[in-house]
Amino acid sequence: MFEALIHYRFMQYALLAGLMSAIVSGIIGVIVIEKKMVMISGGIAHTAYGGVGLAYFIGFEPLIGAFLFSILASLGIGFAKKKEGTYTDILIGLFWPLGMALGVLFISLMPSYPPDITSYLFGSILSVTTLDLILMMVLSILILVVFISLYETWKAYLFDQEFAKISGINTTFLEFFLLILIAMSVVVLLRTTGIIMAIALLVAPAATASLFTNNLKKRMRLAILLGAIFVVIGLTFSYYLDISSGCFIVIVAVLSYFIGLIIQKIELNRKEKKIHE
Repeated sequence: MFEALIHYRFMQYALLAGLMSAIVSGIIGVIVIEKKMVMISGGIAHTAYGGVGLAYFIGFEPLIGAFLFSILASLGIGFAKKKEGTYTDILIGLFWPLGMALGVLFISLMPSYPPDITSYLFGSILSVTTLDLILMMVLSILILVVFISLYETWKAYLFDQEFAKISGINTTFLEFFLLILIAMSVVVLLRTTGIIMAIALLVAPAATASLFTNNLKKRMRLAILLGAIFVVIGLTFSYYLDISSGCFIVIVAVLSYFIGLIIQKIELNRKEKKIHE
């Protein structure tokens, strides 16, 4: 694959897109797991399909449509969570199919079926365009800057929300901000794994990293490293075997989590044995 990276621009674009996806999923994925927002993230991801369908129907960049719908879904969920008596899981259950249904509706209203629509559903990292890469880069930089500049604030919000509130931190603002960051992350991941599987790449590296360390910074670094490894493995097999890179990235990521669980269990048993001895 190294030779292909030197000679083919599409491989260079794919690697860059994959590494940006790894960075974003490593940071936001850890936060999503810590705040138990996996289902919310899945709902936001699937709602993005409505934006993709609308973009094709009207005639503008699908990633921009996905971004707009994801942001609207994240804000809608955020406002609903603040309303007493509104069940967030019900709302997610409604947003999830609504976004998909709107996407299907807009596509069905078109005179012809867009040939590359499946790349937004299941990912197509090898077909990333210059515009896709620019949009992904802008969103990735924004996420990095926001997280790094507010690291201590995020840390307080993640591990002790009540203390953060007492300390004068606007936790309501942070919650909305986090939902918007999740929406931005979903858009970055769309070309890598697609709408259907974006949640797997967002969660799997972070979940695997959490098996080996509780330290926030170390978890994020390990999650980024694992995400990058999964992407490179997926790209390599996709290039040589002519198979979908997105599905292979997800398979490797999920299998790695289960392997991590087994390793963790073996290590715990070994430690228990030593204590009893």
